[in-house]
Amino acid sequence: MTSPTAVSQDRAVPPFPDSPDQHLLAESTRATLRVQSRMLAATRAFLTGQGFQELLPPVIGPVTDPGIRGSKQVDVDFYGHKYKLMTSAILYKQASLLAFDKIFYIAPNVRLEPLETAVTHRHLAEFHQIDVEIRDARREDAMELAERLVSHVVAEVVREMPRDLELLGRDADAFREVVEGAFGRTTHREATADLVALGHPQDPAAEIDWEGEEILSAKSSRPFFVVDYPKGSRGFYDQEDSERPGVLRNFDLIAPEGYGELASGSEREHDYAALVTRMRETGENPAKYGWYLDLARRGIPASSGFGIGLERFTRYVTGRTAAWEASAYPKLPGVVSA
Repeated sequence: MTSPTAVSQDRAVPPFPDSPDQHLLAESTRATLRVQSRMLAATRAFLTGQGFQELLPPVIGPVTDPGIRGSKQVDVDFYGHKYKLMTSAILYKQASLLAFDKIFYIAPNVRLEPLETAVTHRHLAEFHQIDVEIRDARREDAMELAERLVSHVVAEVVREMPRDLELLGRDADAFREVVEGAFGRTTHREATADLVALGHPQDPAAEIDWEGEEILSAKSSRPFFVVDYPKGSRGFYDQEDSERPGVLRNFDLIAPEGYGELASGSEREHDYAALVTRMRETGENPAKYGWYLDLARRGIPASSGFGIGLERFTRYVTGRTAAWEASAYPKLPGVVSA
C-alpha cells in the first residue's frame, strides 16, 4: 500500500498500513471493529424495535445519487448497459416505501473522492451507511429519530464495551451530553456567518466544506444539527420549503470534538413535475433517471430520511484519528490497497 504524504490538519495522521495483516493484527483495530459490531447490533435492535423493516440495498443500478460533493461515480458494464456502483441508495429508499412505511439499509457505497480528501481523516472511497427512510414524515421526524438512534447506540457501547473504549483511550465521560442531553441546532446561514467571523472563507450559498465542518465541530461538546441549506447546494431530492423559497428542508448532523459530519438527511421531493424541474436546475438530465421518474409519475410516497456514515460514526465513538481505522479493508482516495 502507498500512504498519502500530505497532512492538512493538526491531528497526527497514523501511518496507513502496508498490508492487511499489519492492520488486522493490531489490537486497536480489533477493538474498533468489536465496537463497530456492537454499534450495528444496537442500530438494528433499535430500528426494528421502532417498526422498521431492514432491506438489502442494491449495489449497482442504472443511476445513483448525483449529490456527492465532487466525487466521481464508478461505471459497470451490465450486459452491455452502463450501470453505476451505488454512491448512495437514496432513490431506492424512496422507492422501497411502496412496500413498507419505514425501512433501513446497512448500505455499501463507493465514491471516487478527490485526491485531496485523503488527508481529511473523514473520507473513504468505499464506506457504509446506515440508511433510514420514513413514509409521510417531516424533516423534524427524521431529525428526532437520528438523535434517538445515535444516543441509543452510544449508550449501548458505553454500557457494554468499557474495556474496548479504555483500550482505545476513549473517555466515556465525553459522551455524557450525547446520552443525557438534547442535541444542538443551528441554521446554515448562522453556521456560515460564524465561520466567516472566525476567518474561514465559507461560501454562504454552498455546502459547508469539510474544513468548516471540523471548525464548527471542534467548538461543540455535543452533537448538533445544521438545517436549511440553500437551494442549489444539495441534490434534486431535497425538498424546497414551500413557505421559504430558496431554502431546503434538510439537515446535517455534526459530531462534537472536531469529528465533523455524521449524517445528512432531508424531507424528500416526490412530485414528478417538481423532480424534473429540480433535476434540470441542478444540471441533471432527467432521461438518465427513467425508472425513478416513471415511479414518481405513478406516485411515490412523501418521506423524510437520513444516512449515517458508519465508519465516521465508529471513528467518533472509538476516538480514532481517521475513518480508515474503522474499516477492516480501508480504501483511501488515491491509495492503492487490498
